[in-house]
Amino acid sequence: MLISENLAQAFSTQTGNEFGASIQYVMVAAYFDREALPQLAAKFYAQAEEEKMHAMKLAHYVAEASGVLEIPAIPAGKADFASAEEAVQLALDWELTVTKQINGLVDLAIQESDHLAQIFLQWFVNEQLEEVSSMDELSRTVKRSGDNLLHVEEYLARQPAPAAPAEQLQ
Repeated sequence: MLISENLAQAFSTQTGNEFGASIQYVMVAAYFDREALPQLAAKFYAQAEEEKMHAMKLAHYVAEASGVLEIPAIPAGKADFASAEEAVQLALDWELTVTKQINGLVDLAIQESDHLAQIFLQWFVNEQLEEVSSMDELSRTVKRSGDNLLHVEEYLARQPAPAAPAEQLQ
């Protein structure tokens, strides 16, 4: 086995966290759909797919390293928000939490001298810089727009299309 039981369990927990993020982002996207904000909805539907890809990446690693994948129950997400600012702030807070979780996995891999896991997790470390930066930028944009979220919609419409999940696996 190339992964310890302890690290496999930690990866399993993180797999559940990533699936939980995917579900939460679908709920944020649905909120924006209800509010007739298609660009914000599209951003969060895409974000949900990306989080699912992260979960699958972790799951495949555990399997390839001959570990046991045991995904815990995923808590229910939040479906309704008082404002777009609240919805985006939830996403930013989530990404900050995930960053701490990934750092914890790296710390554990270092503690266990698991060099393969350390190298694998480096992709996630780099990804979290992008995730937090993107959500922080969106949060600041939503705050600046005030009550006129059409400015945010226009801003998002001008952004380049995100890479497809398969491209991100490389």
